Amino acid sequence: MDQPTMTLAVAAQDRTADTETGPDAEADASTAPRRDPDAEADASTAPRRDPDAEAGPDAEAGADASTARGAESPRQDRSPGALLAALRAGRADPARRRSFALLAAPLVIALALWAVSVALTDVSDLSDYGLLTALPPAHWIGLAVLTCGFWFCVRDPARGNRWPLAYTLVLLVMERATQAMIYPTPLYAWAWKHDAVIEHLLTAGRLQRGAELGDMAVYDQWPGFFAAQAALVRLTGAENALAFMAWWPLISSLLLLAPLLLIYRTFTQDRRLIWTAVWLFYVANWVGQDYFSPQSLAFALYLGVIAVALRRAERPAPGRRSRQLVWCALLVPLIAAIVIAHQLTPVMLAVGLAALLLMRRYRDWTLLTALILVFLAWNLTASLPFLKEAVPDMISSFGKVTDNLETGYGATPTGTGALVVSWAARLLSAGVVLLAAIGVLRGGKLLRHRARPLLLLAGVPLLMAVANDYGSEMIFRVLMFMLPALCFFAAAALIPAARPLAAEPGGTGAPRPATGLWYTIAPPVALLTLTALFVPSYAGKDRLSYFPPEEVSLVQGLFDRAPKGSLVVAAHRNYPLAYAAYWDVDHYWFLDDAKEHVDKILKDPAGTLARDMSGVSAPAHGYLLLTRGQLANSEMNGMLTGEQLRRIERSVASSPLFEEVDRNSAGSVFRLKPAAAGIGNNGSGEKTS
Repeated sequence: MDQPTMTLAVAAQDRTADTETGPDAEADASTAPRRDPDAEADASTAPRRDPDAEAGPDAEAGADASTARGAESPRQDRSPGALLAALRAGRADPARRRSFALLAAPLVIALALWAVSVALTDVSDLSDYGLLTALPPAHWIGLAVLTCGFWFCVRDPARGNRWPLAYTLVLLVMERATQAMIYPTPLYAWAWKHDAVIEHLLTAGRLQRGAELGDMAVYDQWPGFFAAQAALVRLTGAENALAFMAWWPLISSLLLLAPLLLIYRTFTQDRRLIWTAVWLFYVANWVGQDYFSPQSLAFALYLGVIAVALRRAERPAPGRRSRQLVWCALLVPLIAAIVIAHQLTPVMLAVGLAALLLMRRYRDWTLLTALILVFLAWNLTASLPFLKEAVPDMISSFGKVTDNLETGYGATPTGTGALVVSWAARLLSAGVVLLAAIGVLRGGKLLRHRARPLLLLAGVPLLMAVANDYGSEMIFRVLMFMLPALCFFAAAALIPAARPLAAEPGGTGAPRPATGLWYTIAPPVALLTLTALFVPSYAGKDRLSYFPPEEVSLVQGLFDRAPKGSLVVAAHRNYPLAYAAYWDVDHYWFLDDAKEHVDKILKDPAGTLARDMSGVSAPAHGYLLLTRGQLANSEMNGMLTGEQLRRIERSVASSPLFEEVDRNSAGSVFRLKPAAAGIGNNGSGEKTS
């Protein structure tokens, strides 16, 4: 054979070999972990490479993986796409057909049952249990089938990433898309509030940080999320953000997937540990901050920065300082987006990065310095008006841990349904924390050493409980920022203890297979329990979060008729469009007032409310709005009972001071008559807007 012919033959052989080896067969082809010259592991004596921390899940060691697969060819691609292609071509042997059927069947069954449950769910009369009692058995069976199928899929250490990814995506659809499918309107009064902020940006065409917007000026001082959404509305030609607001929980959850995988792959090759941690995160993240809010976007960006920092913010090796600076420069836009979008998340990020600097592995101050500079630049200019007013309260609450972790007035679960939902959320969180503690112990010294940065990141959010109550929500935010790290160790409790890789002193190879009675029963039971608890924890308060079309229509009609300068009075802000036209119309929620004034309203509803609304001058009007959303929130959170609110409504309806202007099945609207407008000042001595 002449030289050119021989060269072509060798090249063809190389291409054939590359074609036969798919991405999921990388684990089969390797017998030792790969070394990444850019990553260093933290050793007790001298810096050394940690191949397990650097390699991704596609680089699993091949010795034990080949044993687990038995006689199967190491080049056999077991991804769903390859199996499906083989089935279509008629080349799949019976074993591969059976494997594909066993893995695909739970996905198909779960999706079918979910579709049936969506069609059968009736949300016209939700109880205090929210979706917990409204969902048909098909939904629960589908969740159980999906969860069991996921464990069957993920317990095999040789399984590729695509099957666990498919199960995770179906879980997200069942978790985060169900409400978007069954409710005709978006959930959460706060989401409607954020839509109003976006509408203001689109209407005004500029930011207004001064006193003309009152308390709402704070949103123009951190406009990142709202400006981005306003641009999206303009770009898509949508009428407003309501067009995609209901789907935001699914969108924001999908945004978390890539940084979560990157974080977990930094510390292990074991795909079972990685995907079980991802599953646990999604079923434990019940806090509800995935809705249409700045926090949802800022949290995704936060995880992105942390993920890159864990990989690339290590102490630079000699001669590689410029490389670290490049990575820092690439992260500055993400940091800036976090700073201008949310108040709390930059502080959490700074605390996390500072904690990593306590380790020898992360001694590069560049990223933290950049964050501090951007944070100070923004807070000493754009958001300075808000900080001038807020800093005294921050200082007074510093160190009051018990007070900062309390949920505050109007957030005390009342009634059997609300209490059951509250305890389900507590059990879910406690279960994850308990599993994480077990995982830290079972993982052994190797896991604790390799994943020490995650231990720090799991603990440092607790420090924020010392600083502030964050509007009585600090306990929920602390839990949310702890979850990514907690779930990694919780997953370690459900799979065999990590085995040192060959490069470790005394190491012997790849993960142990999850076989035996214990791994057949215990992990799926734990996953089933936590997955089931997610439903009441996340959707158990939908009675107060859901606003039927009748309520939306009632409130929209009110703001359509209210002249500029009018005042809308309501019991609570829990209704759709509560902040509509806030730049032109004042709002007053009397349950936000002091208890003494609320008692006056209960004693003389019509007279006291008329005095509260008397400062409105013509041609503006004063309106009283009472809706089912306000009643549900007041009842379930221990404020006023439903009967007390109905008594207020009856008093106003029968009073000569008011006239009814609108009513439907979701509530009623009353207008203060012009003759009653000169009664006096606010019964509490002041007007809250």
